[in-house]
Amino acid sequence: MEREVVIIGGGPAGLTAALYTARAQLAPLVIEGYQTGGQLMLTTMVENWPGVNVDGIMGSDLIQNIHKQAEHFGADFLSEDVTEVDFSQKPFIIKTLNQTVKAKTVIISTGASARWLGLESEKALTGYGVSSCATCDGAFFKDKVVTVVGGGDTAMEEALFLTRFASHVHILNRSSNFKASVIMLERARAHEKITVHENVVVEKINDVETKKVTGMTLRETLTNKQYELACDGVFIAIGHKPNTGLFDMLDKDDVGYLITDGVKTNVPGVFACGDVQDSKYRQAITASGSGCMAALEAERWLG
Repeated sequence: MEREVVIIGGGPAGLTAALYTARAQLAPLVIEGYQTGGQLMLTTMVENWPGVNVDGIMGSDLIQNIHKQAEHFGADFLSEDVTEVDFSQKPFIIKTLNQTVKAKTVIISTGASARWLGLESEKALTGYGVSSCATCDGAFFKDKVVTVVGGGDTAMEEALFLTRFASHVHILNRSSNFKASVIMLERARAHEKITVHENVVVEKINDVETKKVTGMTLRETLTNKQYELACDGVFIAIGHKPNTGLFDMLDKDDVGYLITDGVKTNVPGVFACGDVQDSKYRQAITASGSGCMAALEAERWLG
């Protein structure tokens, strides 16, 4: 099978790229994987996507709508995971478990995965008070008590942002050593709405039975003493991991994000968009915008 455009990844970036290339009559193939939709599938209500219902839209519904749009204009979809790519020859080679596809141009939109604590209660309550994005979900916690787990600059930024909505914000760090810059840590400590907790780890998030966050069971690392902390929401801010393991031939930064010039990678004809190359904004709307950019660049590349 040979295609003009193959898009790897089915989140907002990849689906927008599919919509644009499909409307350009390039008949793109989207290899969306077994778990399509990206991080939007981990949230419930999206209230900051322009032009939809003023009350917001469910993340899964938004993904489904863009999927249908792309399909309507001629995009094809393959629900398999990519296992191997070869960008050293043209056409490019993309392999899944059951298919080998040749592509004249490739758009990578595999996204980034939030790092989680790995707790069963965390997994069960994701989207029900547990989040990895304060910008996405902070407004749902107006006048509520929330907790941010993490000790880096991202955690401090999330906590400071959440003070716009929450009545109080707790920051939990597993040691007394913070990865955050001195200025960001001092800013958080000085804020009247923030309490910083050191040497503490999360044992459990409550309450799975009611599908609602009511608090957390914490453990002091120095004494092993457990105690309860009441809160209405939990934001995990221990970093993201870009899904770039397949792309060793492409330039990456120290964390693993693809390095691009706009959306162009170091391999001509291979483009990257969305969270796989964006460690700064990480919003669905910016991912979608870069998907548009990648589609236009691919179209120009094909001539």
